[in-house]
Amino acid sequence: MAVQPVGSRGQFPSAAGIFFGLGLGGFFDGIVLHQILQWHHMVTSAGYPPDTVANLKFNTLLDGLFHGATYVFVVIGLVLLWRAAHRAHIWWSGMMLIGTILMGFGLFNVVEGIIDHHLLELHHVNETVPPEQWIYWDVGFLIWGALMLGGGWLLHRSGKHATRQASTGLRRVH
Repeated sequence: MAVQPVGSRGQFPSAAGIFFGLGLGGFFDGIVLHQILQWHHMVTSAGYPPDTVANLKFNTLLDGLFHGATYVFVVIGLVLLWRAAHRAHIWWSGMMLIGTILMGFGLFNVVEGIIDHHLLELHHVNETVPPEQWIYWDVGFLIWGALMLGGGWLLHRSGKHATRQASTGLRRVH
């Protein structure tokens, strides 16, 4: 059985992967950097260091709201993917999903890094090191995000090529 041609009905839902990546990037930041490593909270540099119970409660509330937003991103990604996947006989390269997830994860890092770390200075990536070293961690976070964004775009592009080949009959799915 040949796969359905990639057209308007068979188009890969790139937005789904990007929303998954945004959510996963946020979960990584919140779970690993906020909770496990405890390098920062949402507004530690904005005058709310976790050195009092009130400040810690406020940061914990904002961290929870942040997790809630990232959860919504994942749900949106799931809904978009589910809606697209209900079409029969479609084959998409797995590189497209991995690529768009990496794009979303990288986009999260770049946008969050620029806004929260540099423009608003709400917090920095690693506030357990001396303040004069914060910039290195913040720039590294941006570079990491840019590399994921670029690598994801390359994977997505390669996956689109593989999907086009499959839809023209060069690859068959059984």
